[in-house]
Amino acid sequence: MTVLRKREIRKFDDKEAQKKLDELRLELSKERAKISVGATVTSPGRIKELRRSIARILTIKREKSQSMGVRHKNG
Repeated sequence: MTVLRKREIRKFDDKEAQKKLDELRLELSKERAKISVGATVTSPGRIKELRRSIARILTIKREKSQSMGVRHKNG
């Protein structure tokens, strides 16, 4: 999976952003499961990048909703 940049995320519509967010969260949970089992991680930096990509998507979604005057609770 490639690194998601802000430019790319801003081009997503709501459904695409949610789909990508779900994919990233699933991948992150799989990586964390590997660690908890004791398996070797192929790329330790991958977890950090997954977390950052998730945060970017959530931030941009929140910015879009605030610009439209909609408020969301955290989560």
